[in-house]
Amino acid sequence: MSNNLLRIGNGFDSHRLEEGYKLILGGIEIPFEKGLVGHSDADVLTHSIIDCLLGASNLGDIGEHFPPSDPAFKGISSLSLLKNVKDKLLLEKWQIVNIDCILICERPKISSYKNKIVSSLAEALNLSVDRLSIKGKTAEKMGSLGREEGIVAISTCLLEKG
Repeated sequence: MSNNLLRIGNGFDSHRLEEGYKLILGGIEIPFEKGLVGHSDADVLTHSIIDCLLGASNLGDIGEHFPPSDPAFKGISSLSLLKNVKDKLLLEKWQIVNIDCILICERPKISSYKNKIVSSLAEALNLSVDRLSIKGKTAEKMGSLGREEGIVAISTCLLEKG
């Protein structure tokens, strides 16, 4: 048995979709008639990854590190926040084994953007693309997600310290 410490983390985020905003997922701008509303760029996918990494490493959550009340984070790229979290993990000697994500929305369909999103996130984390997985799901037209009122992201990671 290995003496390495393994930890699993889960992350969740949701943002409203509205006209007049850009849609950023995993640091990539997706052409769509609506975008996500939030204090930063509202990148729901990157936010959920940040929270799963912080949770697994017991370093808090996204709101503690990057509070929406702080004007310094207004409109900021969530990829820069993710890089900051990556640096915090390295200081604590954590390594990312893998990250698995689910994006839930009726539209846009993410399949044609998935490789670009994975590459963007993997680059920000200095991680091989085969360690990051993203799946797109719909809500089968049920509830607020089914009415295209928002997007939800759920992420899980495995960290190792050894």
